[in-house]
Amino acid sequence: MLRRRKKNPKPDHRPARGPVAAPAVSARRRARTDAVVPPELVIRPGVGGGVVLVTGFEPFGGETSNPSWEICRMLPGTIGPMRVETLRVPCEFGRAIDVVAAAIERHRPALVVCIGQAGGRAHMSVERVAINVDDARAPDNAGAQPIDDPIAGDGPPAYFATLPIKAMTAAMRRAGAPTEVSNSAGTYVCNHLMYGVLHFIAAGGFDARAGFIHVPYAEAQVVDKAGVAGMSLATMARGVEAGIAAATAHARDIAVSEGAIA
Repeated sequence: MLRRRKKNPKPDHRPARGPVAAPAVSARRRARTDAVVPPELVIRPGVGGGVVLVTGFEPFGGETSNPSWEICRMLPGTIGPMRVETLRVPCEFGRAIDVVAAAIERHRPALVVCIGQAGGRAHMSVERVAINVDDARAPDNAGAQPIDDPIAGDGPPAYFATLPIKAMTAAMRRAGAPTEVSNSAGTYVCNHLMYGVLHFIAAGGFDARAGFIHVPYAEAQVVDKAGVAGMSLATMARGVEAGIAAATAHARDIAVSEGAIA
């Protein structure tokens, strides 16, 4: 019976035992051209400064359009470092706040800029303050007409806008949009929303600044309204874009006089 010869052991060239180094991995991976990326995971180039939520109202008062929403539709997808998210809001007491509050929770914006129509005004108006009262001269789109009702029973009498309203006004003027600082947002759904948004942000501890811009009628709305001011949608959209850009650039407002004697 033949015996197998023992083979001489081969020299062991393995390193001494110890921590094993991980194999080197190339930092560059070949992109898959067939990969499908869900929309919510897509990172838009050049966007890194958060979200600005811009809201506009549906038509009300017998109008067939509302310039505040038309402006939202004309805004670019980004303004400066901010991604723009727009939202169409019902012209209804209560529900308007609920809709915007849900969007704030969803998008966690750094800025909230609400826009509303103020037919009869000749300038765009960056609002300074919202008061805690609903006093409707006409019913809203759901037929509600609150009179002397508080917006928030536990809320303060008023909220000041937390946006840099004077820096925004100056920038909007430079963009060619006639603009002024306004000290009254009225007592209708626009004031209701401005107050409600600021109260929601304050009560919920959200890290967001917010305010409101009133815009005049669009030119097409005043064709049959003799003596009533109107402004082109292009001018208003350019003004709003400039105002948002100023809000992103100014953590604090500029010190210039925008007061009124009466």
